[in-house]
Amino acid sequence: MNEKRQGILYLCATPIGNLADITQRVLDTLNEVDIIAAEDTRNSIKLLNHFGIKTPMTSYHEYNRFDKAASLIDKLREGKDIALITDAGTPGISDPGEVFVRMCRDAGIRVTSLPGACALITALTLSGLKTRRFCFEGFLPADKKERREILGELRDETRTIIIYEAPHHLRKTLEELKDILGNRETALCRELTKQFEEVLFMPLYEAVSYYQINEPRGEYVLVIEGRDRRDIKEEEKREWIDMPIEEHIKLYEEEGLDRKECMKKVARDRGMTKREVYNLLIKQ
Repeated sequence: MNEKRQGILYLCATPIGNLADITQRVLDTLNEVDIIAAEDTRNSIKLLNHFGIKTPMTSYHEYNRFDKAASLIDKLREGKDIALITDAGTPGISDPGEVFVRMCRDAGIRVTSLPGACALITALTLSGLKTRRFCFEGFLPADKKERREILGELRDETRTIIIYEAPHHLRKTLEELKDILGNRETALCRELTKQFEEVLFMPLYEAVSYYQINEPRGEYVLVIEGRDRRDIKEEEKREWIDMPIEEHIKLYEEEGLDRKECMKKVARDRGMTKREVYNLLIKQ
């Protein structure tokens, strides 16, 4: 007897603004699946109506992500195919889709992704900043302690940083970023792919001043330059400069290293040669 076919979960990227950015593959899939799971059915019905898609829709959002995923997995086991869509962009990026995908993987359900619009990639390519290496933070946490910890970690991040922010939190976030990261070059992207798309290029200090006067409007993607490695190395050297070199050597000796290895590490910390370290030790 043949084993019953299981359904497939399709992660369908939807437009982040311009409806023309949806792919034909996504449209075909939304028409062919048995169920569409949407983050906000009131928002998604507009998209479906625009393209004449009549597939039944159910809600899958932050507040029902575990229980609803379990019930949808039962449907997948019955052989039903399901498309997951978010309010805009690619499911699983800063939305509860990641929980559904993980639960499907654990249950042995096949998951496939239909690529398309993604706000972070769109903003990154518009920013003019380095694109080879970047880190995506999504929305910063609301919890104050966790937020401070994340921002502290970003202080020495050398990759280009991408952050999402809502308009009513933008001013506060820019102030925090300025205080912790310093005056980094930033691209402030809003209304991406829409008629009034805007990308402002300015240092963080200037961005803070700009939005003290101008009202933030629309959802923002902030693309911020990473810290220069040379600046980090110079700061590390300055941290050692006031410490007597013999004390510096003893720090490594307490780790169980021999004198020669200690001198090598001290030379690296201070940006010196081993010979220069040796001469300073003699003088002291």
